[in-house]
Amino acid sequence: MSVLLQSVVKDYPLGSAMVRALHGIDLKIETGEFTTIAGPSGCGKSTLLNLIGCMDVASSGTVTIEGKVTNSLSDKEQTNLRLNTLGFIFQSFNLVPVLSVYQNVELPLLLKGGMTSAERSQRINTLLEQVGLANKSNNRSHELSGGQRQRVAIARALVSQPKIVLADEPTANLDSETGKTIIELMRTLNEKQKTTFIFSSHDPKVIEHAKRIVRLQDGRVIEDVRK
Repeated sequence: MSVLLQSVVKDYPLGSAMVRALHGIDLKIETGEFTTIAGPSGCGKSTLLNLIGCMDVASSGTVTIEGKVTNSLSDKEQTNLRLNTLGFIFQSFNLVPVLSVYQNVELPLLLKGGMTSAERSQRINTLLEQVGLANKSNNRSHELSGGQRQRVAIARALVSQPKIVLADEPTANLDSETGKTIIELMRTLNEKQKTTFIFSSHDPKVIEHAKRIVRLQDGRVIEDVRK
């Protein structure tokens, strides 16, 4: 099992009041699933992904990632989990503008350590080939289209061979055709590598490509459908 959420509640302070973003979420995601967390803006999608990604902690309940209860992990252990188990794809791409495509993808491997330059090169070039950017490895991000930048972000998320990839509205800044291409690419990589993909979206064209749809409304799961 990749992800298990049990009775997860998340509250945020708003002035002197507390706002409940998630109301007792129970969710199990198995290894190799291709799941979208769907729902309108403000329903709790990003909050849920942040909890799974160890970028935030639940107010109550437990979040278990690959058998590890994240609430009880130290900061260092959470960092190691993010570095070795999780990959992230952001809607704003989050590429380092002064680095080339190759260097952006290489960054997680340098942070992780333990690989020679030749080993890194082989893995990076293989991924850039898979995402169709082998001829752009020396380009900077400002020289790329939005779709190409998102492909770089996908390659960077996958380069450390994470077990789980989290994508928060990965097509939000793309036109519909490019967005569809990006989702199809993610699904192909999911099928080839058996990587667990969990992404959030409110775009119907994107959601239809998911194998499982978990719909949120007002911080609650209102529907869970497998195709």
